[in-house]
Amino acid sequence: MLSFSRKIDKTAFRALEKHLILAYSTSSEPQREEEFRVLNLKHVKGQTVQRRSVRKAEIQPPRTTQMPVDQDWGNVWPGPRSFHPATVPLPIRQGYTPTGVAPGKYANAELMKIPNFLHLTPPVIKRQCEALKKFCTPWPKALDSDEKCERFFPLEVASSDYCHSSPTIRDPLARIVSVKFKLGVLGLEGRAKDKFLRLVGERYDEQTDIVTIVTDRCPLKKQNYDYAMYLITALYHESLNVEPWEELKSEADMEVYIWENNASKTSIEALFGKEAKEIENVEQYSQAVVRYMNEGENQYTVEQYGDAVRKILNLPPVPR
Repeated sequence: MLSFSRKIDKTAFRALEKHLILAYSTSSEPQREEEFRVLNLKHVKGQTVQRRSVRKAEIQPPRTTQMPVDQDWGNVWPGPRSFHPATVPLPIRQGYTPTGVAPGKYANAELMKIPNFLHLTPPVIKRQCEALKKFCTPWPKALDSDEKCERFFPLEVASSDYCHSSPTIRDPLARIVSVKFKLGVLGLEGRAKDKFLRLVGERYDEQTDIVTIVTDRCPLKKQNYDYAMYLITALYHESLNVEPWEELKSEADMEVYIWENNASKTSIEALFGKEAKEIENVEQYSQAVVRYMNEGENQYTVEQYGDAVRKILNLPPVPR
């Protein structure tokens, strides 16, 4: 059986071969011989070279030539985008040249480098504000002055948001939260105020009476805000807390000189035979003594102390 099948296959193959040869030879189309073209780089005298005609592209005129004067600029430049000279109908110049004339807006890479605010025109800003009004609440009529705003809303929170092109929308600087408030709104006095100032350290500005706390340890802005609120709460309650060892402090252990607690007040009351608040010019005298003891001995403190003593004793001032 195996030899018979092989014989059948060879017979069929030869019949198919004869059929193909007959079909190719009797074809009506003559065989075409392709010509081998030689690349000739030398110029032959008298030979004309057919040049390809260059077709120039039709360049449309700039859009600025077709802009009407009363157009809606918000539709032309609706949002932030790179500078396009054919869209801005203004003779803008930027850059530097040795001749002293700044380059124009066409083919000016300097204008495309920086972000522009051509989309923030007054009409567009007004339109955006009108669209945002439905999401806003009216300003309280009772808050008609800065003093009332500071009284009812003493805490000022500042943070920043950033929008830029990067693989992630989170900017590391966006997590920073700054909280400001005046120390006077806490109502701390005496020992509590002194302890609070020692805890905050350089974060307190004596001239403006403002405490500034900046938090940036946590990865998110909300976490840093909660941490700042925790710090303010902890500072306040820790300042009011009185440790047992604080009751043992004497006058010699005080960090600053307090006139009401020292012998200077007792001496001046014994000299005049009445309480200090009833003595004329005693406030200026007490301030001069406190300045002299806290700031040290210098020409200014000595002169202020001498003038205060002469004034409280009704003595003529020293001519200078």
